[in-house]
This record gives sequence, structure tokens and C-alpha cells, in this order.
Amino acid sequence: MSLPDGDVVIVHDDCPPAWQPGQRAVLLMHGLAGCHRSPLLVRLAARFSGRGVRVFRLDMRCCGAGLGLARFPYHGGRSEDVAEVVQAILRWCATSPSSLPAAEAPPPRLALVGISLSGNILLKYLGEAPERVPAAVMQAVAINPPIDLAECVDNLSGFINRWYDRHFVRVLERHLRDHCRQRPDAPLPNGPRKLRRLNDFDNWYTAPVSGFGDAATYYARASAAPLIPHIQTPTLILSSLDDPLVPAALFLNRSATWPETVRLTMVPGGGHVGYLARPGLDPDMYWLEWRLLDLILGGSGRLAA
Repeated sequence: MSLPDGDVVIVHDDCPPAWQPGQRAVLLMHGLAGCHRSPLLVRLAARFSGRGVRVFRLDMRCCGAGLGLARFPYHGGRSEDVAEVVQAILRWCATSPSSLPAAEAPPPRLALVGISLSGNILLKYLGEAPERVPAAVMQAVAINPPIDLAECVDNLSGFINRWYDRHFVRVLERHLRDHCRQRPDAPLPNGPRKLRRLNDFDNWYTAPVSGFGDAATYYARASAAPLIPHIQTPTLILSSLDDPLVPAALFLNRSATWPETVRLTMVPGGGHVGYLARPGLDPDMYWLEWRLLDLILGGSGRLAA
């Protein structure tokens, strides 16, 4: 689908054969350097569609099937893209598959799920203009969202996390090379490139190309933390006490100021979007996926144990 600035993102639609307007739908959004083929999104799509839920998986700008279709990059503040995609999903759900005129078709019961960096984008979308979030968005889940980008990037500079810092830079540099081969017209800054940290990459590329000037400005304007108190949509934030990338203190130090519409669940172990468990009550070890099924299909707003 086309965005207002001319860039294109890809939305993958997994529609069960018997699905009709007014039934459940879910939008799944990947993390940094992910795409619609990320294993978690693939498994979630299969689980939801197998239970009659229409599933949309978004490839953010320049990601997955969208590589080469956008000039400008995906970053942690792209809430305007989510707003456009949500409106498009509501249009698609009103017209296909249905024998009703679009104006008469009931809206879907839509849930939004953002993973890691997309979780921050989702929370920013919900909080920056809550009056413009459609009523059809019944609930939202943000999983391990880096709600303060500056704190999370600074956390990567610690001795234990330096491997992650360098890994992200290598992945992003490789992705940028692929992007520039597909789009020779893509903006690319001049100047020296000694990129050892994610902050270096954001200062050199992400921030200036996206109109922020520098990384500090990008982090301040793209972080969802100041906007969470304004969220009106029922929202769950799930993270873990042992997440090496997103410090638990980001949530524990702020949650007292959040409205009743926003619930925080912190689990002792889960790492960064891990959440594996021994098979027991669930058919397999993917604890997170079964809890999301319970939450979205049950509509409780809480995670079952």
C-alpha cells in the first residue's frame, strides 16, 4: 500500500475462508531488522488464522517484501505509517470478502500487536492522537517495547550488551547496502563512517535521513514513554525483568503514571521476546503465543498464567 509521501509498505493478508466483516482481525508488526517472515510472526499468523482470525502482517518500510519499495527507512517513530495501515485494514475488512456494501459492513474487532521496536511505534500511535484511533481497534499489545530509545541505546554500551550493539550495526549496514542496491535514489549521507554502535548508525543515517538532525533528537521525538499516559485504547505492555536490551526500570519507574487503560505485565524470565516454557498446560513451549491467543480471543485484557 502507498503512503502519503510516496513510499510503499507491504501488508500480508491471511484471511480464513469463512471470515466475514465484523469478526476478529489482528495486525502483527515485527521488530528491528525483522519482517513478515520472522518466525514469531509466522507462528502467530498460523495460530490465529487457524482459529478464524484474519491476520495482517506488516512489512515496515524497506523490510521483507518491501525492500526497494520505499526511499526512506523504518525507524522507531513511524507511528504515521501504522495509522495509515490501520485505516487501510478497516477498508479492506469492509469490502472483502463480503456481499454487503462497504457502508453497511460492520467493522472488524481489530487487535494490534507490536513486537520490540514496533511495540514502541504502536504505543506512540495510540498515545499521540488517541481521539483519532478508530473504535474498531479493540485492544493492543506491545511486547518488550523500548519506550525510551535513548535509555535503551545507552544500555547497549554496557560490557555485557556490547555484542548486541555491534550485531545491530552489522545487520543494519548490510540491510542498508541491500536497500541502496534496490533504490539508487535512496538518500544517503556523506561523511566518514566509523560505525561501531547503534548510536553511531542513528547519528549518521537514521536521524538525518528521517528529518531529525541527530540521534538525540530522533530518540526524544520517537520514544513512546511520554505518550503512554494519554492512551485510551485497552493496552497491555508485556516485558521481562531479565530483558538485556530493554531495562525493566523503564516500565517500573513510570507505570504509576499510566491510565487504567494501560496494563503492565512483567515476568521474571523471558529475555527479549523469548518467553519459552516447558510444555505443560500448553501444547508446546511457546508460552507467549498461547498467552496472546488467550488474551485476544478471550478479550480479558490480562495474560493468563
